[in-house]
Amino acid sequence: MSEKPKREMDKTYDPISTETRLYDWWESQGYFRPETLVEKGLADAEGPAWCITMPPPNVTGALHLGHAMTAAVEDLMTRYYRMKGFEALFLPGSDHAGIATQNVVERELSKQGQSRHELGREKFVEEVWEWKEVYLARITEQH
Repeated sequence: MSEKPKREMDKTYDPISTETRLYDWWESQGYFRPETLVEKGLADAEGPAWCITMPPPNVTGALHLGHAMTAAVEDLMTRYYRMKGFEALFLPGSDHAGIATQNVVERELSKQGQSRHELGREKFVEEVWEWKEVYLARITEQH
């Protein structure tokens, strides 16, 4: 009987390389697509389906620990239902959340001694879209 060769563990954990490798493998295997789970016999097409509607982060600034905690719980729930054989879908997204974003942009304008009324509708909407472009890119990178 031959012994399996022992693999030495790295002195420090490198989450980026580990998570990237695993995520790429999950993607290549199609594990994030409910139809793939059916094809692989891991879910029943006639069985129950489960989908979580993830409220997207508002484009009001940087993500924080509360966003991470919520996403972790939602991800855990999706994985749980997937392991139970459900066709499970977790589809994250983003939104520029009109009222919340408007409030933040108005606050920024106020710091500059301006108001949305002084700017006018068209210019104010441009300001909101500029804000959205900056912070959506930031949130997408964080997420």
